[in-house]
Amino acid sequence: MVAGFTLIELMLVIGVIAVLSAIAYPSYLDQVRKSRRGAVKADLVEYAQRAERQHSSSNTYAGYALPYTVSPREGGTAYYNLKVDTTQSTFTITATPQGSQAKDKCGEMTIDQANRKTAETTLSECW
Repeated sequence: MVAGFTLIELMLVIGVIAVLSAIAYPSYLDQVRKSRRGAVKADLVEYAQRAERQHSSSNTYAGYALPYTVSPREGGTAYYNLKVDTTQSTFTITATPQGSQAKDKCGEMTIDQANRKTAETTLSECW
C-alpha cells in the first residue's frame, strides 16, 4: 500500500484554502488602504502647519504653495493628489485618492485654516 493523499482530500484542502483566501484578501486590501490614508493625513496636517507658519510671518495665506502635490512624497506610486486653494484669510488643502486608493471608503479628504477635517463620508475613522 502506498501512503499519500486521495483526490478528495486534496480537493478539500484546496477548498479550505480558497475560502480562507476569499475572506483574508479583501481585509488585507482594506488595511493597506488604511495605512495609505494615515500617510496622507500626516501630510495634510504638516502642510496645514506650513501654511500657518507662512500666515504668521506674512499675515496672509495667499501665495502658499504645497511642497509636494502627491502623497506619498517619497516616490513610487502616488495614491493621493494634493492641491491647495488659498485666499488672504483662508486655505483648504484637498487630498484626492487615485488608482487603487480610489476604492477607499473615506474618499476625498480636506483640512482648512480652522483645522476642520472633512472626508466624503462621515465615518469617524476617516480622521
